[in-house]
Amino acid sequence: MAKSEYSVIGVMSGTSLDGIDIIYATYVFDKVWTFKIHQSETVKYDTYWTTILGQLVRKSTEELKDIDMDYSKYLASTILDFINKNHLRQIDFVASHGHTALHQPEIGMTYQIGNDHILADILKTKVICDFRIQDVKYGGQGAPLVPVGDRLLFNDYEFCLNLGGFANVSYETSNGRIAYDICPVNIILNAYTKRLDLEFDDKGKMASMGHIHQPLLNDLNILDFYRQLPPKSLGLEWVQTYVFPLIEAYNLQVEDILRTCVEHMAIQISKVLNVEKTNVLITGGGVYNDFLIDRIRSLSKSKISIPSKEIIEFKEALVFGLLGILKERNEVNCLKSVTGASKDHSSGRILMPRT
Repeated sequence: MAKSEYSVIGVMSGTSLDGIDIIYATYVFDKVWTFKIHQSETVKYDTYWTTILGQLVRKSTEELKDIDMDYSKYLASTILDFINKNHLRQIDFVASHGHTALHQPEIGMTYQIGNDHILADILKTKVICDFRIQDVKYGGQGAPLVPVGDRLLFNDYEFCLNLGGFANVSYETSNGRIAYDICPVNIILNAYTKRLDLEFDDKGKMASMGHIHQPLLNDLNILDFYRQLPPKSLGLEWVQTYVFPLIEAYNLQVEDILRTCVEHMAIQISKVLNVEKTNVLITGGGVYNDFLIDRIRSLSKSKISIPSKEIIEFKEALVFGLLGILKERNEVNCLKSVTGASKDHSSGRILMPRT
């Protein structure tokens, strides 16, 4: 008989390169799932790892294997520091997303670094990871993976919107849960604020001082991706191939780039949320961009709900903990209605320490 309570470390690293999100939480199943986050931390990447992770799409498979090993060791060390700092003793397992190196599901390719077996060896505990690869083998997008958590942990909301490197959304339809990436967000905004030696645009103040460049806005809004039907997902390669060249072609000031891109993001997001009397949960680092949130509110008919700081920043790590539990219980953690795979399935690899 399956356990009803689990103590899990959930780990997430996103494409915006903000850092590694780590939580320690308990999950209890009594007809429905509930949770409590006991400890949480974001470990910022240093310059070395920010540079390496930002260049993954340019690396060969052989180079990625070496980086995978190094990153797995670094991830293990980071998680171990978290465990020791918080004096954690009761841990059923670590559930880790790893970091997306390549994501081209249309050709059957996805590669998450940080999932080498050495992760479990160093931590000396069970690790459940590599949640995308099986779904891609079943013909799915391998993303988004969070919607199962939205359904089981946050079903008070009609829409769950995450503003991270990309904006993605999850909601129920008559044919089951559906979810997909909407548009790039912090992966673009942070790239341009870095030109001014800033990590991010604090509260969107720089964007608010810029002007919309209408030709660029038009170019962004007519990208082919926005005409595609779900399931669909985005990756860094897509941004580097299609978005950055459009922006660079106009030689604009950073403030005008940010203003135009924020407007583009708000337009694309509001198209999805344009339903009256709908309650929307928004999480992810983009929540702190007040200007972006204001533009979404202005263009959308939905009621925007912003949760506690803990949920804003660590919802994805929390959900990956749940995905690990579902894998441990051999229960569905990946929905074909979300990814387009041939079937619902229990995705992920289980690594046991070898020493």
